[in-house]
Amino acid sequence: MRIIKAEKIKNAVAQLCLKANFSLRPDVLSALKSARAGEKNKRAKSILAAIIENARIAKKERLAICQDTGLPTVFLEVGQDVLIRGELKSAINKGIEEGYKRGYLRNSIVPDPLLRFGPGYSPVVIHTDIVKGKRIKITVLPKGFGCENKTQLKMFNPTANTEEIKRFVIETVKSAGPDACPPYIVGVGIGATADYAVLLAKKSLLKTIGHRPSTIDPLTAKLLKEINKLNIGPMGLGGRATALAVNIEKYPTHIAGLPVAVSISCHALRSASVLL
Repeated sequence: MRIIKAEKIKNAVAQLCLKANFSLRPDVLSALKSARAGEKNKRAKSILAAIIENARIAKKERLAICQDTGLPTVFLEVGQDVLIRGELKSAINKGIEEGYKRGYLRNSIVPDPLLRFGPGYSPVVIHTDIVKGKRIKITVLPKGFGCENKTQLKMFNPTANTEEIKRFVIETVKSAGPDACPPYIVGVGIGATADYAVLLAKKSLLKTIGHRPSTIDPLTAKLLKEINKLNIGPMGLGGRATALAVNIEKYPTHIAGLPVAVSISCHALRSASVLL
């Protein structure tokens, strides 16, 4: 048994907030640079250059990559041999608040979703998995709501084929159009239950771009190719790069159903992790 104090978790979360919001993930930055290099549309190429320059300045000056610093989602992988001394949920929320205040990041969370008054920094959304071991992995995903609002879920019949799933994913991106700040990273969750499919789609955004399980390589490649034929392009002004990547997560499901969810991220896909 290993003891980890809640205070240590709080401090780690605060640091992750700063890292995620100031420093664009290396894999996303690399994908943006590759998209710029392969772009033939001059306006799209110029927009991609501006996006890359924005990321450079944000990291150097320790400024938010985007003004919408999201409603942070925190993913925990808690080792089954870990004993947490203190209140875990409270430590995470305090860590978010401390990090966001320290980084002068926007307080965007309204306590009542209907009354819409008094925005603050918490409570955030926390997902916890119990895993083997004596360590805790913490990941902070501050996903903005321009792209979060484009999330879609469809409950397919169990007889649905991959072509039907492809059409749904492509139509979801087409419907998002320029509104969620392309080029996108498209997360897809297939299987489980309705709620878990949406979680799978969001979790898939945490995967390093370029990570492709061999079992779904063909579907991933086809989706990315078809999405980039939409000519939505960077910031919706045309071009090849409508999406930088498509990530898919699957899970066993019921014989009577086939849930499929799509979670779109803008070009500023921000996440940061630490292992305690």
